[in-house]
Amino acid sequence: MGQSQCEWSSERRPVAAILLHGLRGLFPRDPRHAVHGKRVAPEKLVWAVGALAEGLGIRAVARVFEVEPTTVLAWLVEVAEHAAAFAQYVLHDVRVTQVQLDELFALLSAVKTGEVSEGEAITRLSRSPHWVWAAIDPVTKLLLTIEVGDRTLAMAQRVVHQVVQVLAPGCVPLFLTDGFTEYTTALLTHYGPWMHPPRQRAQRPAPKPRWMPLPGLLYAQVVKTVRRRRLVDVKHRVVFGTLEAVQQVLAACGWQINTAFVERLNLSIRQHVAAVGRRVMTLCKGEDGLRQQLVLYHTYYNFCLPHASLRQPLPEPEPTNGNGSAKRWQSRTPAMAAELTDHVWTLREVLLFRVPPWPQPAGV
Repeated sequence: MGQSQCEWSSERRPVAAILLHGLRGLFPRDPRHAVHGKRVAPEKLVWAVGALAEGLGIRAVARVFEVEPTTVLAWLVEVAEHAAAFAQYVLHDVRVTQVQLDELFALLSAVKTGEVSEGEAITRLSRSPHWVWAAIDPVTKLLLTIEVGDRTLAMAQRVVHQVVQVLAPGCVPLFLTDGFTEYTTALLTHYGPWMHPPRQRAQRPAPKPRWMPLPGLLYAQVVKTVRRRRLVDVKHRVVFGTLEAVQQVLAACGWQINTAFVERLNLSIRQHVAAVGRRVMTLCKGEDGLRQQLVLYHTYYNFCLPHASLRQPLPEPEPTNGNGSAKRWQSRTPAMAAELTDHVWTLREVLLFRVPPWPQPAGV
């Protein structure tokens, strides 16, 4: 990727500039280097991080690259900081028509504070439940945010707040979730002003102001009934707006009320984040360790991982090296579908990208 491809529009706000103050970079000649002072080649770091992003566990990566698991953990911490800053710099002012939200129950390996040493943690791992929260645009498949925490109102507020920060000002999409009731309060908090109800009678005092949803807010739920681990009933509930308005938004894509896309994302998360697997024993030090893997996956999914449903036919088939058939499709990532970038990023490009105001290195 050349210098011109690293430059972003002047409208891109350097949101992460403050967060990145003092952040170590990824260049051997730069003191702000993720492997500064460590005897490791940058290519080896990129390959190891790529293995983590593809779902290989921390200890498995350590075996493949012949390093200590604690070393891989250190690499993950450095890369997660950079990936978070990169995502915050690029993902903003996004315009979408729909947003699907869901919570994924995860079992991750947690190390109880003070009970085991760092070395013993590799073999002695205790489990604790956490929830992985995700919000996706079903049209472009763009992963708007991903977070980990308990299934509470506070987490619902946090996730909705992160979605609002990513969306463009004034963008009020259709929200689709499961039957978790706390989403209603979270959406009403972010998409509702104080309103004065009209006075019913002139003789009576004016009614007190009430917090009401915006007129354009649309929110529907997919309520599923499960008995003995079997789905027995599915109901659709319109919370804000009207059923006709919700169906009109979905009709543009030929869809009905559903959360199928974010539920399919849950499977992808389990495949690419080792700590979220149902039956895994991976070195992940509690909630922070899981969050670092999810931050890496967030950037990798949006910018580096082509989505099969987003590909577009090429005007003319392009020949390939060797005796293979001609290339007929152009691969696209969710970031390309959302017009945030114009090409599929490699993981090396992401790790070498300098979030402005830092200058880009030559030859990236």
